[in-house]
Amino acid sequence: MLIGIIGWIVLGVVVGFIASKVVNLKGDDPGLGIGLAALGGVIGGWLYSAISRSPVTKFDVWSLLFAAIGAALFAAIWHVVRSRSAPVLYQNRRYR
Repeated sequence: MLIGIIGWIVLGVVVGFIASKVVNLKGDDPGLGIGLAALGGVIGGWLYSAISRSPVTKFDVWSLLFAAIGAALFAAIWHVVRSRSAPVLYQNRRYR
């Protein structure tokens, strides 16, 4: 059981890392996005286990797929929310 949950976390971290490299973070900390993706991975794997009523096992391809989808959704939602609320620190001005 514990190895399955660790697998969801690791997969969430990997997906979060890839998402932080793909998305323009605009000066945001990538660690928070990676952490939220890991949380999304755990929630996605748990949702699969709850819906399918299957126990958490060492290696289940479907639970890993749901964990990856959950991690990607959490990372994408975080980056969308963060990009809308990020302040504009630098503006393109020409000084004469």
